[in-house]
Amino acid sequence: MLDYEKLDVYQCAIEHLACVFKWLPLLLPRGHSALTDQWRRAAMSIPLNIGEGAGKTSGAERAHCYAIARGEAMECGAILDVVRLLKAVPDVELVRSKQLVVRMVEMLTKMCR
Repeated sequence: MLDYEKLDVYQCAIEHLACVFKWLPLLLPRGHSALTDQWRRAAMSIPLNIGEGAGKTSGAERAHCYAIARGEAMECGAILDVVRLLKAVPDVELVRSKQLVVRMVEMLTKMCR
């Protein structure tokens, strides 16, 4: 197991990404391909940047990668708000995903320091 795989924030990011992969082909209405693409890219970027940050040797480089992951998590939070307006995903599932995003942002904020 690699170091970043032990991080709770990484596990939250992977769980959120699994939700996104599950919902994208099934639930988003036609005509929202830009939103679909943006959500996929933002959700994938979170665990990728956490993994990259864990491999950096300097604290400043790690903090930079974690800050990018934090920004992508914030973007996913906003996308979840848009998805709620579209009524494309059941509220129960949206709540769980939003909780994951909030936890990630909290942890990544501390990791950026």
